[in-house]
Amino acid sequence: MAVPGAAPHPLLEFWGDFRRNPGAVAGLAVVLLMTLIAIFADTIAPHEPNEQYRDALLLPPVWSAQGSADFILGTDDIGRDILSRILHGARVSLSIGFLVVTLALVTGVLLGLVAGFARGVLDIFIMRSMDVMLALPSLLLAIVIVAILGPNLINAAMAVVIVQLPHFARLTRAAVINERAKDYVTASRVSGAGVTRLMFITVLPNCMAPVIIQGTLGFSTAVLDLAALGFLGMGAQPPTSEWGTMLSNALQFIQRAPWVVTFPGLAILLVVLAFNLLGDGLRDALDPKLKR
Repeated sequence: MAVPGAAPHPLLEFWGDFRRNPGAVAGLAVVLLMTLIAIFADTIAPHEPNEQYRDALLLPPVWSAQGSADFILGTDDIGRDILSRILHGARVSLSIGFLVVTLALVTGVLLGLVAGFARGVLDIFIMRSMDVMLALPSLLLAIVIVAILGPNLINAAMAVVIVQLPHFARLTRAAVINERAKDYVTASRVSGAGVTRLMFITVLPNCMAPVIIQGTLGFSTAVLDLAALGFLGMGAQPPTSEWGTMLSNALQFIQRAPWVVTFPGLAILLVVLAFNLLGDGLRDALDPKLKR
């Protein structure tokens, strides 16, 4: 029972700020829906993703005159159900995207903390390394890394982690330097707190808001980069049902059977847009300067 005049619970206050942005709420709904689809893809998919129906090659969607109710979104050039492959592709894209963002966030935050507290030569070395990585186009850098490691989904994921790492490191370092100048950090240091406690207990929690927002926006970038690498043949390899690989395999049929390209592309567009809207809502809710 709420006490009259008491401050609202932080989670309730956050939700109140977040839901003021309808686009963010819509993005959250789509993200939750896609997560459920990824988890239960085996149950809700009407067919196995790699099962081939030789009598239904390049079958159009069900609403077309030649369509079939057995294949709602049609089939590809070797008779695989497009809807089933998109549903299973959500599992691949979201799980690998989550892995990529988690690794990039954890590693980047650690590097940013070390650089923000160490300063001097170590700070210069870390930040100049990040600057060199940022100087190269992200997709080009990812292609070079995959070309060195070899084309497969895991190596593509590692390449995207390296590409995203500088954004988290620079953001964390800037937030740490800003927080270190505040009185509560000085008070903790005077009271005897060690460097490790200052880094992880005192300063880091107050730097997480921009990092969380960057992680949400970085998720959409990771999905796009993985799809781009798959499209170029340097990510997931056939017959894996990954959206970028589906686009690559179907490119030659774009005029004859446009649905083979359209639906995987729409899936990428929907997920990227949802995470961008979610990131905007988190920024509005977590940044005190933007609260209305």
